[in-house]
Amino acid sequence: MPSFQQPESPRPLFSVRGMRRAVLACSLLAACAGALAQSFDEEFDDEEKPWQEIAVQLPPTPQEQNLAEFYLSPNATMKAYVDTNSVSVGTDKVVRYTVVTKTEGGAVNVMYEGMRCETWEKKTYAFGHPDGKWSRSRRDKWQPIRDIGVNRIDGALFKDYFCEGKIIADNENVKSIVNRLKTQTRIDPVRR
Repeated sequence: MPSFQQPESPRPLFSVRGMRRAVLACSLLAACAGALAQSFDEEFDDEEKPWQEIAVQLPPTPQEQNLAEFYLSPNATMKAYVDTNSVSVGTDKVVRYTVVTKTEGGAVNVMYEGMRCETWEKKTYAFGHPDGKWSRSRRDKWQPIRDIGVNRIDGALFKDYFCEGKIIADNENVKSIVNRLKTQTRIDPVRR
């Protein structure tokens, strides 16, 4: 007699164990994708975060031996110096420094200032007095840098020593900036 085999009963497409594994895999994938998406958004946020200036500490009074003269123009009516001990670069991307000017008539001005390469702006924080004390500037707002006239202090510091385009020179290396001031080596020696 011929024997007939009964067909096997069809297996379910998904077993309970298989379903659990699939759900677990999908959950892990979703968690990883969420973490990656969050990390991606934090690192590559299209919206710019508002710039925040750090708190400023006034430096000690400049000493004559720490002053480095820098070039203004061939017709300058005064000499300008930066106190090399006061030069710093903050986490807010501001170069801060004390500038000293001396006229032929003997007048001396001392100012503690900051410069933002990114926005082509500068700010005067305080003025120095002969007794070594500082007084806060009444115009402590960021102002555009002007590169005009024979006494072009801001323009000279910006273009010749502190900034390369919209970034701080020398990858924000203060020692390199100070060395350039001490040796009077401008960023672009050809430019006058």
